[in-house]
Amino acid sequence: MKKIFVLIFLVLMSCDDGKRVYIADSSGILNMVNIISDNDLWESQLGEEVRLLMAQDAEGLPQKEPLYKLRHIPTKAFTDFAKKNRTFIKFSIGEKNNIEVVRDSFARPQLGIFIEGKSESELINLFEENHKKIFSEINSTEIKEKWRRISKSLGNVDDFKDKLGITLKYPTAYRYANQDIEDFIWLRKDIEKGSMEIFAYEVPVSAIENEEPVITNIVRIRDSIGKAHVPGPRDGTYMITEEIYMPYLYKTKIDGKFTYETKGTWVVKDAFMGGPFLNYAIKDEQNNRYVMIEGIVFKPTAEKRNNVFEIEAIAKSVKFE
Repeated sequence: MKKIFVLIFLVLMSCDDGKRVYIADSSGILNMVNIISDNDLWESQLGEEVRLLMAQDAEGLPQKEPLYKLRHIPTKAFTDFAKKNRTFIKFSIGEKNNIEVVRDSFARPQLGIFIEGKSESELINLFEENHKKIFSEINSTEIKEKWRRISKSLGNVDDFKDKLGITLKYPTAYRYANQDIEDFIWLRKDIEKGSMEIFAYEVPVSAIENEEPVITNIVRIRDSIGKAHVPGPRDGTYMITEEIYMPYLYKTKIDGKFTYETKGTWVVKDAFMGGPFLNYAIKDEQNNRYVMIEGIVFKPTAEKRNNVFEIEAIAKSVKFE
């Protein structure tokens, strides 16, 4: 059966007389998705499938944390304030099998995904077959919301312009940790129970594209950078890639440029410190280089999923001058 994935953009709701009406601001914490359905659907196989896929472990974290936090709202309760949530998926049994992605229908900014199926099994099939597209829409919405929040107080990007010829969006909560290293930028943000670090530098294309596997080269590069520029708590200690598990490697685009995305775990050599890292190698063909944007999180025993998401949002805001 042919499945339909429709994208509809609605910026303002209109009244019958053609006048535009005000749409309230949306609400909700980042990476929480509201699931709207009848209770029997949520408590049956459909609910199990949604939880299995959406609450699966996020990749690249040292402990188990869900990809998305979920909140179920019964269909009858999806009124008034509940409709102001920024992201929601609404499941319903109907006369057709269809998915609609609707923006700003009840609040702004808002992403609503309406999934209608002729039966529960059809709902499950629709969700399973389209979940990657759905997750992409949700992630894009959350990235844009994070940019909006960051833009309220932007940090200075002069070093990024001068050393790398790029700009990006990062909040003023970050400070420069070391500005004395040529062609290497280090930002630090103090957080509860730890810190977040962002590094930016460049390498020639040949450092990544050669006879060795790409992931091997990226690990080698970040380990050499860690040894040279990111010391640990004692002499002779420094940041390296955790060696037991190979990091995840994906292909994406940033500012229209081919990019390798690497997720994994960093540790400090000969010291009991570690956490997740997220690395983006952005290919700048015009200058025969890769610009590397990486973030790490040190936050022992605490959740880190949204910290890594902040690094993702900052990296994906990169623009080449």
